[in-house]
Amino acid sequence: MSSAYDEALGVTPDGAAWLASAGTYPRSTLALWEERPQAPVVLPCGAVFDVVSAPAMFGRAMLDRLWGDGPGSGPVAAFRGRTLLFAAPGTAQRLPTLLEWEEWSAEGRRDGRAATVPPLLCHGTGDAVTVPALVPSDPGCGARWVVAPDTRHPWLPGPEILLWAAVRAARSAVRISISPPPDQDAKVYDVSRRR
Repeated sequence: MSSAYDEALGVTPDGAAWLASAGTYPRSTLALWEERPQAPVVLPCGAVFDVVSAPAMFGRAMLDRLWGDGPGSGPVAAFRGRTLLFAAPGTAQRLPTLLEWEEWSAEGRRDGRAATVPPLLCHGTGDAVTVPALVPSDPGCGARWVVAPDTRHPWLPGPEILLWAAVRAARSAVRISISPPPDQDAKVYDVSRRR
């Protein structure tokens, strides 16, 4: 079964206009892309979008949850071993607080349960991110669109939806046992041959 986000081909003109609108000089960004569509660009976060950056495998698990059990995602990019989930403005400020409140932060719970959500980097007001080129260039470059922007007003998930996806991804990666951990000093006897 093929997912809607398996391999994005590139950004549409409307998607490029949306991305460029985040910058100080949108027309200059569009002109650069018209001349060099294989050029990645650094864009500011906070006004048009925030970005939540997760380790690649965990980000992919979050994306699987968003598309498999949830509402889908906004634009998503892969860059230098990380998954960049484009989110609604304000998400970068709120998501870390929600993770901490729900006890799913990188520190984990105080009762000894290991942390299962890896550190998520939240980029908002005052931050900038490198976005992949509009069209795929070298397949080995490491920067590519997973879900390319395709409209001037894409739907962007907020902090609550990304919290839901992170918790679901963490739960799917953890095997839960109701048995207590084995006592390493216990003597174990083989009783399978006993009559």
